[in-house]
Amino acid sequence: MPKMKSNRGAAKRFRATGSGRIKRKRAFHSHILTKKDTKRKRRLRSTVLVAKSDEKSIRQMLPKL
Repeated sequence: MPKMKSNRGAAKRFRATGSGRIKRKRAFHSHILTKKDTKRKRRLRSTVLVAKSDEKSIRQMLPKL
C-alpha cells in the first residue's frame, strides 16, 4: 500500500506541540499594519492552539501529526 500523503497547505500552517496538541499562527498580521496598534500586532506574532473542534479535520490532513 502506498504512503499516505499529507495536505501540503496544511503542513505549512500547523505544527504539533510536545503534548500532541496542534498550534497555529494568528491571522491579520500580513499587511495594513499601520492602523493596528502595537499591542495588537505584538499579540498577533504569537502562536495559539487550534480549537478542539478543528483538531480532527487537521489530523486527517496531516497523518504524521
